[in-house]
Amino acid sequence: MTRLTVAQALVRFLAAQYTERDGARRRLIGATWGIFGHGNVAGIGQALVEYADEMPYHQGRNEQAMVHAAVGYARQSNRLSAHAVTTSIGPGATNLVTGAALATINHLPVLLLPGDTFATRPADPVLQQLEVPYAGEVSVNDCLRPVSRYFDRITRPEALIPAALAAMRVLTDPVETGAVTLALPQDTQAQAYEWPDEFFRERVWRVRRPRPDTAELDAAVRAVRAAARPLIVAGGGVRYSGAEDALRTLAERARIPVASTQAGKGVLPYDHSCDVGGIGHTGTATADALAATSDLVIGVGTRYTDFTTASGTLFPEGVRFVNLNIAGFDAHKLGALPLVADAREGLTALTEALDGYAADGYGAERGFSWSRSKADWQERTDAAYAAPDEDARPTQPQVLGVLDTLVDASDILINAAGSLPGDLHKLWRTRSSDQYHVEYGYSCMGYEIPAAIGVALAAPGRPVWALVGDGTYLMNPTEIVTAVQEGLPIKVVILQNHGYASIGGLSETVGGERYGTAYRHRAPDGTFTGAPLPVDLAANAASLGMRVLTARTVRDLREALADARSSTVPTCVYVETETADTVSGAPPAQAWWDVPVAETSTRSSAVKAREEYDRHVTARRRHL
Repeated sequence: MTRLTVAQALVRFLAAQYTERDGARRRLIGATWGIFGHGNVAGIGQALVEYADEMPYHQGRNEQAMVHAAVGYARQSNRLSAHAVTTSIGPGATNLVTGAALATINHLPVLLLPGDTFATRPADPVLQQLEVPYAGEVSVNDCLRPVSRYFDRITRPEALIPAALAAMRVLTDPVETGAVTLALPQDTQAQAYEWPDEFFRERVWRVRRPRPDTAELDAAVRAVRAAARPLIVAGGGVRYSGAEDALRTLAERARIPVASTQAGKGVLPYDHSCDVGGIGHTGTATADALAATSDLVIGVGTRYTDFTTASGTLFPEGVRFVNLNIAGFDAHKLGALPLVADAREGLTALTEALDGYAADGYGAERGFSWSRSKADWQERTDAAYAAPDEDARPTQPQVLGVLDTLVDASDILINAAGSLPGDLHKLWRTRSSDQYHVEYGYSCMGYEIPAAIGVALAAPGRPVWALVGDGTYLMNPTEIVTAVQEGLPIKVVILQNHGYASIGGLSETVGGERYGTAYRHRAPDGTFTGAPLPVDLAANAASLGMRVLTARTVRDLREALADARSSTVPTCVYVETETADTVSGAPPAQAWWDVPVAETSTRSSAVKAREEYDRHVTARRRHL
């Protein structure tokens, strides 16, 4: 038996946990992020000092951002390693909610350790306590319950043992994983207990690879063999399973095109003959046209969000679905034939069972019928990337085009919100399976910079780019300080367009007339139509410790991005972009997205938008 406080015991326990898959072992909790206050400084804070040799620590500036950094690390680690995040009670704890929701929606593991109010209630209320008259055991930490895959409050020392084991089980379960919360009352953290030594021994959590059920596999094979124009929709599950090679083999042998979701983009390189690019509202014309004429959709590791299905308008009437997914919940979506299995194991089994099959609905034996359409889309990409005037201010697609000429397979691009996810999904030429890191499950503004830090910790030595608009930058720039402190040479590209450009464009199409979407002075009539605000984001980034390069022209941008890529310190490239109103931008959306429009209005813009909305709604289909 070993006498330790609850916090000391938890840190020692976490330091001894490992994952194992395919014979490769990794530490489960690679480090702990923390911001200390009175609710955790004497508990978890003291324990991290006590066991500094066993548990690395990273200091954050914002609790939400710490979770984003942990999520970036977990995604880059293919969910085989994660980080913990400790906070004080009250606002420090509630700041975790957005990050927890992002982690859980994206099925990415993160361990949250918020401080909590006294379990023994020596004084009631205490500082930062929420009083709930009808439930004395409720605290603000309960708001983490719906966004956590597992939640427990440790009110007695001995309760930590089963709770800690349950937390590790969920973190390492490829179906259940997401945010896991162990709320730690501040008095319990400091309480001593005699712990069994077995609690601290090394423990290996094997990440399972379930194989498909024979009957489900037979049904899936019959459906594929009966199809002339099957289409594979690859989601993030392909990547987390490490199933890229298995997917490539199936696609090549069966001559099936592969379209990708935001999470799945890159599982085949952009120049592979079977890759047809992104699918859905932000997809390519090639992928969306194939989807519209398919007779079977094989979903692999995808949740089928509305962006993928174009809000139920993309796939044709009568199409069938086979969904290979490790989660039965997702495998049964869209009335599919479920194939519940690990993506790699399921693809391998499908390939073997389909021996001799090749889709016969795509034209001649040599080449693929989609090759011409794919080439046309590459020409449209070239046109969007092209910058004929090196001395002009670049558009957003031209920024991507310049970056495209500089990167190789080692670079990693991170984005989450605004108009960039659409442009990237349509245009970016992904060279490696982990190059494209776009968080589009929660599409959380402010994710990019802290996530870049987590990715850099998981992939040292690789160029990591955080691409942000001015709106996203203003949401969460604080972790620049952390990058400087840690000496992580992340590259932050700030695209200044003076407002919420993405939502401004959407506002215009749904009758909102871009109201409230520009960063401008309030005009005498009360509207925000005055001069742009005198905000200097480049100076702000520099004040936080970053090296900043300002690009005013395409030529400047080319030099600045090349400089940033080779830089060994955190570097920001600041560029004011030209708007698509004056210069050709990215190709428009190739499929619809449902954003309901006012049914009645006195303004002509809203009336016209509703007419267009009603036209699209008629194309919605229920796949049963």
